[in-house]
Amino acid sequence: MFKSIYKKLFNREVILYLIFGVLTTLVDFIVFYISNNLLNIHYIVSTCLAWIFAVLFAYITNKIFVFSAIENKHNIFKEIFYFFTLRLASLILSIIFMVIMVDFLNISEILSKILVNVFVVVANYFFSKVFIFKS
Repeated sequence: MFKSIYKKLFNREVILYLIFGVLTTLVDFIVFYISNNLLNIHYIVSTCLAWIFAVLFAYITNKIFVFSAIENKHNIFKEIFYFFTLRLASLILSIIFMVIMVDFLNISEILSKILVNVFVVVANYFFSKVFIFKS
C-alpha cells in the first residue's frame, strides 16, 4: 500500500511540477515583494501583478517540462484558455484569502502571501492535471 502511494506521490511528473511550482512561487513572491515593498503598490494590485508574471512562467514551464501533452494547434488554444481561466480562479481565491488574512486576521502581507501560495500550488496542480493538460 505504501509503495503504491509512494509511486503516485513521487513520480517524474509530480517532482517536476513541484520544482517548477517552487520556481513559479518564487517568481510570484519576487514580483509581489518588489511591487508591494519597494514600489509601495497596494497588496491587492501587487498580487495581480505577481499573478501575471507567475502564470506566464507557469504555463511555459508546465507545457514544456511537466505535462506537454497537446500538439494540435486548435487544442493548444483550448489548453491556454483553460490554463489562464483556472489560474484566474486561483487568483480570485488568492485575493480573497489575502484580504481575510491581512485585513481581518492582521497577518503580515508577506506571511499571508506565503501561506496563500501553498494553497495555490496544490490547487493549480489539481487544475492542471484534471482539466488542462489531460491526455
